[in-house]
Amino acid sequence: MIASILFLTSALTLILVFVSFWLPSMNPNSEKLSPYECGFDPFGSARLPFSMRFFLVAILFLLFDLEIALLLPAPWAMHLPSSSSTIIWASSILILLTLGLMYEWFQGGLEWAE
Repeated sequence: MIASILFLTSALTLILVFVSFWLPSMNPNSEKLSPYECGFDPFGSARLPFSMRFFLVAILFLLFDLEIALLLPAPWAMHLPSSSSTIIWASSILILLTLGLMYEWFQGGLEWAE
């Protein structure tokens, strides 16, 4: 039973992969290659480099967003018999991320203007 389900899912996956490569038309034109899809001509190149400061702030946002996702089950874990280990792990995550934020702050990574 499990072997037939695995065979069926892998066969369906392979069929969908091959169809997704064959279905799209492969004739690129100027409208498909343009960086904008809103109907007007671009003002400049869309391949400009990102600001490193913007990239660092975005990475910090993702880290703290991940912190929220990691700490979300902590209130439910408090009802476990060994809630002290939950508190230790949650505190270590918070301390590590706070130290990283302080390091970025003191190094000037959060400054937009110099």
